[in-house]
Amino acid sequence: MGADALGKETQVRAFFGLPLPEAHKEALDRYIGVCAAVAPDFRWTPGTNLHVTIRFLGHVELALAEGVAEAVASMQPSGFELRLGQVGTFKRGRLARVVWLGVSAGEHEMAELARAVEAECVRAGLESEARRFTAHLTLARARRREGAPAPSFSAPPDLPAWRATELILYRSRLGRGGSVYEPLRTISLG
Repeated sequence: MGADALGKETQVRAFFGLPLPEAHKEALDRYIGVCAAVAPDFRWTPGTNLHVTIRFLGHVELALAEGVAEAVASMQPSGFELRLGQVGTFKRGRLARVVWLGVSAGEHEMAELARAVEAECVRAGLESEARRFTAHLTLARARRREGAPAPSFSAPPDLPAWRATELILYRSRLGRGGSVYEPLRTISLG
């Protein structure tokens, strides 16, 4: 990552996401432990890192990411009810690349928020997202690039809906033990 003359980071790997309530993270962390035992060909997300991604920015200038966050905050986006759904996978052919939980409530509102963030990202000079936004919470990624066979997973815990009241600009630091997410900016969803 780049740094200025004072050693302050100027580039970050960043994304916008919706945090989960702690109780949801704990319940999903237990569920992930069960899934990991039957699907070792996947890298499972630790409970502390669970979030719903709205827009991945990639490696960008910190000032650009902060500018997008400021523009999104100035729109005063609304909060909404959110509820997680069933397990699914993104596949390439017969192999699964990503294991996720869908969204059973709040999908429309989340898509609206994603469109607003996307518009600000493009306005700031980032390339527009090639893939259509799909509301989901990533549980795991295949260890191999081509994917892995996905076993049948047990039903996820039935978690109550919650009100999404924050959109967070996260910094993602890659390390040997996996990614560590650090909030850079919290945007209140009114």
